[in-house]
Amino acid sequence: MNGKVAFIGLGSMGAPMARRIAEAGYPLTVWNRSTEKAEGFDNVAASPEDAVVDADVVVTMLSDPPAVLEIVGRIAGALKSGAVLVEASTIGPDAVREVAQLLPDNVNLVDAPVMGSVDRAASGELNLLVGGDADEVMPLLELFGNVNRTGAVGTGAAMKIVLINAVVNGVAVVGEALQLADAFDLPEEQVRGALANSPLAGLAARAFADGAYYQTKLAAKDVALAADATDLSIAHAVHARLKAYPEAQNQDISAIVEYFKGSK
Repeated sequence: MNGKVAFIGLGSMGAPMARRIAEAGYPLTVWNRSTEKAEGFDNVAASPEDAVVDADVVVTMLSDPPAVLEIVGRIAGALKSGAVLVEASTIGPDAVREVAQLLPDNVNLVDAPVMGSVDRAASGELNLLVGGDADEVMPLLELFGNVNRTGAVGTGAAMKIVLINAVVNGVAVVGEALQLADAFDLPEEQVRGALANSPLAGLAARAFADGAYYQTKLAAKDVALAADATDLSIAHAVHARLKAYPEAQNQDISAIVEYFKGSK
């Protein structure tokens, strides 16, 4: 793929993804609502509309559906004919369909939410769940990690909600397992070792991860998207539990393990 790229949203995941684009040599323009997060990038636009002018590919990596719909509503009229919008945020399939309705017919939409943490974003080891006609932008997407084609537009967003709901619920289960172990006066290190050698090993590794940054408030948002899609009693319960710790909202989801135990 050749051409200009615009990247909108330089949060904890967006910034390292955008840096990989710049390091690969693509002409890149970035925009972020908080200008300090754009420090270190060569071409910083004054507005999202300015960022996408003449861009062949636009990547959006924003916090939630309202943020995505606001930005896409602003940039839709500025996108050039034949441009591709890669929507990488975690917003669910319903919001992706709303995004599609905002775009002109001559703009191609690809939904490409990612699985992985900040360190994997920096190293290009994310797992991308990609819906839509992404052939043209595959070289760009492969900069971020492994690409899994899921089908039509919206299927990537749907798969992301399925997977992330399972992960967040699983981290909550690990937190409650340690809470229960505390009630039995079992040594925490012994319990952690047992979990690491159990069918919960992957979830335990995420629950105890260092260097990851998936904010608890975003985990709560993602579980809410799952619970809104169908009747998920576990997701509703986990969402309520995540929201019960206001001081944990800006911390990585691994912090909730200590809150569940009552250590914080």
